Amino acid sequence: MALSCAPELRLVALPDFPQVGSGDDLAAFTLAALTRGGLQLRPDDVLVFAQKVISKAEGRRIDLAQVAPSGRALELAQTVQKDPRLVELILRESRRIVRAARDVLIVEHRLGLIMANAGIDQSNVAAPADGEFALLLPEDPDASAVRLRDRLRALTGCEPAIVISDSFGRPWRMGTVGVAIGCAGLPATLDLRGQADLFGRPLRVTVVGRADEIASAASLVMGQASEARPVILVRGLASRAPHQPAAALIRPQQQDLFR
Repeated sequence: MALSCAPELRLVALPDFPQVGSGDDLAAFTLAALTRGGLQLRPDDVLVFAQKVISKAEGRRIDLAQVAPSGRALELAQTVQKDPRLVELILRESRRIVRAARDVLIVEHRLGLIMANAGIDQSNVAAPADGEFALLLPEDPDASAVRLRDRLRALTGCEPAIVISDSFGRPWRMGTVGVAIGCAGLPATLDLRGQADLFGRPLRVTVVGRADEIASAASLVMGQASEARPVILVRGLASRAPHQPAAALIRPQQQDLFR
């Protein structure tokens, strides 16, 4: 496996990225933003997209006025003190409830991700005057990343790697960080077991969450509130390791000591 440890890394927010609606061509929007920034894609570039622009383009925005909560959602909403319509959507998107308490609803998403509220969010989704909306995760974020990479190749002849990033909280740690929920064209993990350390000692357990590290770095530039910087160009990474989807980052159940 050939690995570059990137002695220098450049992260650039694509300027003036427009508001995204259902059916919009994110690849075309991205190329226009690159042009505005005086940038041209290179084959070893990585483009990190905020999950929200992917979900919006894929029509994953839900009008809460159209959601009828079930009895189970109404009961759970009393415990967690959340909108029963939102709880209904969370239940629909989840395999199981991991933990429920006041202001906390952690679930196993149908994609296998352990996360708060099944990744459903209401921030930066719609103006208050337009009504109450919630945004679901993409149906298949890895497939979304593949489609976006293919579309960029068709438009430019260049195949940058794609990472779709979302903000996750973490057990035992305060604060949220960027995490890869979808990727294409890069190794989601790098298995360094068997390689030598500085003193020739072979590494025994080191597997790097490569796509997560990229997503987290990009979130420093992307922001979390009103920054309106949903696409980040990452330049300076290179790896010849086999490509993997972000699903490879999910720890198998038989290896999960906390499940």
